[in-house]
Amino acid sequence: MRGSEFVFARLRYGSGDWDYNPKVCANVLDSVVRYTQIPVRQNEVVITADSPELLAFPFLFMTGHKLVRFNEKERQGLVNYVQNGGLLFSDDCNHDVNGLYAKSFEAEMRRAFPGPDTLAKLRKHHPLYNAFFKFPDGPPQTTHELNGWGDNLVHDYTRGVEYRGRLGVLYTNQDYGCEWDYDWKNKRFRRSDNTRFAVNIVVYAMT
Repeated sequence: MRGSEFVFARLRYGSGDWDYNPKVCANVLDSVVRYTQIPVRQNEVVITADSPELLAFPFLFMTGHKLVRFNEKERQGLVNYVQNGGLLFSDDCNHDVNGLYAKSFEAEMRRAFPGPDTLAKLRKHHPLYNAFFKFPDGPPQTTHELNGWGDNLVHDYTRGVEYRGRLGVLYTNQDYGCEWDYDWKNKRFRRSDNTRFAVNIVVYAMT
């Protein structure tokens, strides 16, 4: 699958609501087909961090509102995934840097990837922001932030874990999952396509 067909893989974890935002997959796949030449698999794949098949998927989506806890085997599976070129995209549905998802996910990343640069802010000229569409000001804002939900902050950054110069974990507090959780057929009613940033993430993961 790597290097050819794009598969939207979602991480299932036992501690929280991993299956939130069910329409994200179809919407992202629509954008990948619309803007790129990357072939896609139509259906979402759900997988656990300790699965031996995890390395087959260069992209892994994770979301939720609640507690994030991994056992040692799952934690090591994610480390192995990142070290082999995979990209875990973790989106905080609470869009709250003090929320339960944020605090527990960040703690798990510090356990898995200890060091001073764990979940460091990505620079505005990071290759992710130019992987396909151009985002010179960094990550696009979401209506959830602009409406004052969550922590009432507009997050003008994303964070991540890099391994050997490549982004292996992308962590966002913007709640892109809820932003993209609508029927892709309704995209035509929008002034601009708010899923374009998802295309950058996919293209980055696939190249």
